[in-house]
Amino acid sequence: MTIRSAADFVRLRESSKPEDYRRAANDEAPIEVWDEIVRAHPDMRFWVAQNKSVPLEILRILARDEDERVRSMVASKRKLDEATLSELARDSDDGVRHSVARNPTTPRAVLEYLRDDPWETVRHIAEKRVT
Repeated sequence: MTIRSAADFVRLRESSKPEDYRRAANDEAPIEVWDEIVRAHPDMRFWVAQNKSVPLEILRILARDEDERVRSMVASKRKLDEATLSELARDSDDGVRHSVARNPTTPRAVLEYLRDDPWETVRHIAEKRVT
């Protein structure tokens, strides 16, 4: 099914019905709908980032979100391009960089960068994945 409006997404996400929650996490929506949710419903950005079908264009916007939870969720997405992962690898938040290091699609060049991370945990994960 398709999510047809920002209000539809909010309703699905705030529903107590498991099937509605699953739709909010999996269903596709037109790019205009995702954009409206991101602009008009900041409290829904984490859930937009969690959606399995959200397009890369929206993830790139969310990669710069003020909320580190949103950025961390974005950093865990497998569909990210190298430029976005590289940007997130330079994030000020340890958790965001940790998500980049653990992301199975993070390219070697980004992992090489993370080998010098200020947080030992991120350094260890990057080192382990590079060798």
